[in-house]
Amino acid sequence: MLLYFMMGIFSFVIPFGLIYWSEQYIPSGLASVLFAVYPFFVALFSRVLIPNEKIEPVKVLGMLIGFTGIIIIFKSDIHISSGNYLLGMIAVVAGAIIQSLVFIIVKKYGHDLNPISMNLVPTILGGIFLFALSFITENIGQINYSLKGILAVLYLGIFASAFTFTIYYWLLKKINVILLSFVAFITPVSAIILGKIFYDENFTMNQLIGSAFVLIGLVITNLVFFKRKIN
Repeated sequence: MLLYFMMGIFSFVIPFGLIYWSEQYIPSGLASVLFAVYPFFVALFSRVLIPNEKIEPVKVLGMLIGFTGIIIIFKSDIHISSGNYLLGMIAVVAGAIIQSLVFIIVKKYGHDLNPISMNLVPTILGGIFLFALSFITENIGQINYSLKGILAVLYLGIFASAFTFTIYYWLLKKINVILLSFVAFITPVSAIILGKIFYDENFTMNQLIGSAFVLIGLVITNLVFFKRKIN
């Protein structure tokens, strides 16, 4: 239960609270770039806490290439400022670091837990804490309810949380943590593709080049696992 409680606070309440707060002040593209430090800290913490999780040079190369791709995609959003803008940048990086540490702790100590319970219990705990916190930090009476808003929340709750995180924790038991951490690179690229499909958004040259870098980085990182399967 202690691990569930820690996941609820340090996987959901604090990281997502920091990230959502920060996006009031910084562009979502910059938030994507900053959160993309996540795989690097996963590698760092896995090296310290799970020594048998090998970090071959090719994995580091893949991470660097993937991170370069994210920078290229959101290059226009990257600049340094002060005040809340700077605090927002720090908040995103802090959220990524906290989440990467919990990710490794769960990998090390949660191997006997069911992926469904690993998602269900921490999510409920995190939801309770954030719901209570919202009464302190927000004016609940000003919330406007609409059908689109309700459907969006249902979609996020069912598919983007219940379904996705359960698969995520299931994969955590099956594959290398560094490879799984590449989700921080893949998500922005997926958003670009979905934007084209559903909103007919045009691809920019930076998006195409950056997405190619992410794909190359992912392929290079996978070479380690393909080589092991062959041998």
